[in-house]
This record gives sequence, C-alpha cells and structure tokens, in this order.
Amino acid sequence: MPSRKKSGMFATAFLTCLCSFVMICVVLATQHWISSKVHFSGTNSSTTVSLTYGLFGGTCEQFSSGLLVPEKNFQVAAILNNAKAKGIITAIIVILVLSLLASLLSSGFTCTNAVSNPYQTFLGPIAVYTWNSLCGISVLVAMILFPVNIEENGLSVELAHGCFSALQMHVKSEHTYGYSYWIMLLIIFMNIASIIIVYFYDHARYSKKKEQERPIENAPKDVILF
Repeated sequence: MPSRKKSGMFATAFLTCLCSFVMICVVLATQHWISSKVHFSGTNSSTTVSLTYGLFGGTCEQFSSGLLVPEKNFQVAAILNNAKAKGIITAIIVILVLSLLASLLSSGFTCTNAVSNPYQTFLGPIAVYTWNSLCGISVLVAMILFPVNIEENGLSVELAHGCFSALQMHVKSEHTYGYSYWIMLLIIFMNIASIIIVYFYDHARYSKKKEQERPIENAPKDVILF
C-alpha cells in the first residue's frame, strides 16, 4: 500500500487531471469559441453578419439597412467551402480528441498510484509527466491553430458567406474569443499543476532516499568492513 503522503498527492493530481478531462469535453461540446461581426458593403447599403460558433456549429444573423434577418443555426462542415480552413478545423478536433485520451490516461495513472505502488517505472511519475505534457502541448497547439484559421483563412468571412449567399465585398471583421476558447488556457494550467504536484512528491522521495544512503557513505571504513 502507498504511504499516506503519496496517496494524498497523487489523489490531488488525479483531481486536476479529471478536471482537465471534463474541461476538454466542454471545449469540444460548446459553441462559444468566438463571436464575430463581419461587415460587408454593397452598392446602396451595408450589411453586418454576427456569428457565434465553435468547432462543429453555431448561430448567425444578418443586419442590413435597418432590417434584421432572424437568427439561424448552421453546421461548420456543411457550409464551409474553404478546404484549407476546413482542414485546420478537422486538425483541431483530432488534436483535442488526442488530448482528451491523454488526459484520460493521465487520470488513470494518477489514480493507480494513489491506491497502489506499481512495480513498473513507466507506470509511476514518468507516465504522469508524459501524458500531462502531451495533453498540455496538444491543447496549446489547438489554441494557436484556431486564431491562425480566423486571421489567415478568414474563417468567419467564409462562414458568413455560407450562411448568407447574397453578401458582397468584405470590409472588416471584429472578433471576440469566448469562454470555450479560454477554457483551454485553464486546461494547460491544470496539466502543469498535475506535473508540479507529482514532481514535488518524486523529488521528496528522492531526497529521502539520498538521506538514508548518506550515513553509510559517511561511516568509517573499519565500521563498513565490520
């Protein structure tokens, strides 16, 4: 059975890993990654399209010359025609699914170490470091790719054209990132916290082991021979 200290620290790390897992599920499931106002100009009027969406779908509405078109729902994959933008969205989904699996594995390893002492080294702190690092890096990559897709590929503009086909020349866009996007920053902090917690335990165990070996190292040679 593990010591009380080990159980407590790994149980705390397990909770942070579990929170990370739940938050990744929220990020994938919600549609509040970004809110955009996309402005278009026509011959005699200007049009503004407001969108709020995530990786899979969202809502859009059009305001033109004092007339408001009722809000409607859309699926990103169904109306997005830009192959490059669609490819990045797909890559973000795949990356987040991988981070979800990494978070699940990390939760399993921390739970295992909280209730037992695995004989294999790779099932201990090394596993926690590995899977938490993989999860955190994957989420960070997703956080970088999404704004790149917005700015470089004009994702909001493409979706606005997909929602309302009669739009003309794009003038400018205004973007506000929502809670679904910023939760990913919290996920990264959770993974860092898990690594730090396990590192403190591992470092303390290593220091204690060294202290136990020191009396033998410092003992006189005749005592050691005896």
